[in-house]
Amino acid sequence: MKEAVAGTQAVSRALLVLRTVARSRTTGISLAQLVRETQLNKPTAHRLLLALIAEGMVEHDAQTVRYYIGRECYVLGGIANERFGLGREAADAVARLARASGDSAFFSIRSDVFAVCVLREDGDFPLKTHVLQPGTRHPLGVGAGSLAMLAALDDGEIDRCIAENADLLKKSYPNFSVDLLKREVANTRERGYSVNEGLVVTGSWGVAVAVHGHTGDIVGALTIAAVESRMGPDRQPELAKKLVAEAKRLESHLARAASMRPEGKSRAQG
Repeated sequence: MKEAVAGTQAVSRALLVLRTVARSRTTGISLAQLVRETQLNKPTAHRLLLALIAEGMVEHDAQTVRYYIGRECYVLGGIANERFGLGREAADAVARLARASGDSAFFSIRSDVFAVCVLREDGDFPLKTHVLQPGTRHPLGVGAGSLAMLAALDDGEIDRCIAENADLLKKSYPNFSVDLLKREVANTRERGYSVNEGLVVTGSWGVAVAVHGHTGDIVGALTIAAVESRMGPDRQPELAKKLVAEAKRLESHLARAASMRPEGKSRAQG
């Protein structure tokens, strides 16, 4: 487990509040709802919101009395996009997968021992799964995209991720255990793609593949999710082929983007 760094509780709580506000997307969130979701007491939650508002990370609408993600987050997101080089390419990949499958497609990124959904696009099939939304955050291994990322790590890193999330899994994810995750990692590696058989929410299935950066690190995962009736054993490999093709396209883009950076050019010339 990670050792707590002295004096960082307020920072951790502020980030918890910020992520919770972000998950509300364009609908915003009330103070009462924020308190319920974060399990912070009302004075603490309100104090942290005021601090985030002062820094431009959160905005407050006086008419609706709701809180929204702030413009400063947009600025930081743009800077992060320059570094990671995903941007429009990832959005286009997700849109193509949604059109080709008719189902919901996602792109998630790795955040240490967690996976965070950042993009979602729905296909034209009328019955959809609504389990995963931009901003949804799960321990690595929980959900198809999250599992694809976990399985793509080396064994030592997998053990670290599972160990750090063990308490959270036990508390909040009753369908997941250390033994189950290790079995699912082995299954994912054997078939070449991950499958979530409704373990997060019954009836909501997903297929996913990991996306590697230009150095081989895991940057994210592409997922197609649908109701169970559309995820039979014959269709899973078909969806996986579409996912693999888009993952390779994204990886090629990342490699080209890295080669165009000053540090990439220097290595190439050296």
